[in-house]
Amino acid sequence: MADESNEKDTSPGFMNPVAGFGVTFKAMFKKRLTEQYPEQQKTTAPRFHGRHQLNRHPDGLEKCVGCELCAWACPADAIYVEGADNTEEERYSPGERYGRVYQINYARCILCGLCIEACPTRALTMTNEFELADSSRANLIYTKEQLLAGLEDTMVDSPHAIYPGMDEQDYYRGLVTEAAPGTERQVAVSKGEKPAEGAGAAEAEEVEA
Repeated sequence: MADESNEKDTSPGFMNPVAGFGVTFKAMFKKRLTEQYPEQQKTTAPRFHGRHQLNRHPDGLEKCVGCELCAWACPADAIYVEGADNTEEERYSPGERYGRVYQINYARCILCGLCIEACPTRALTMTNEFELADSSRANLIYTKEQLLAGLEDTMVDSPHAIYPGMDEQDYYRGLVTEAAPGTERQVAVSKGEKPAEGAGAAEAEEVEA
């Protein structure tokens, strides 16, 4: 009886390598599925989680209000946000605050999309861009300027005044569809820009001297 039990135990162990070689043998005759990347770019799914993008309102003002909820929701601690107050002389978003500093460290980001779910203003979305590899860790830290969406024909670059007669709620209701006629970009003093008049006056003083 003992010999029969031993034979039953050893027979499955003998067949396992044979079954494994059978799988390899079948795969030898299948068509190769090699992708010719990067010569042939791969088409991603419509809702693919790729590089992030900071969106704008139709008039060019930024949707980010600097609430930092995306940074709190990030499980990899890859997002860093600093909010600041808007002023009438330097306005970046329709609300009271905006994201002064916005950084995403793609050396840590796992592209899970939880930051997208946490954003209350739909300011942060994910694109289909997946080519994020780089030879330097410093280059993997994307700044606000790199993440901010580009300008369309109906937009004026921020900072600039809010659409006349509108408030923050009107922006999120979709009532603002383009920049108001005559809208001009304000001077970004917080970024070190100087007013044109001040620069002209300084030049005039230098000429007189």
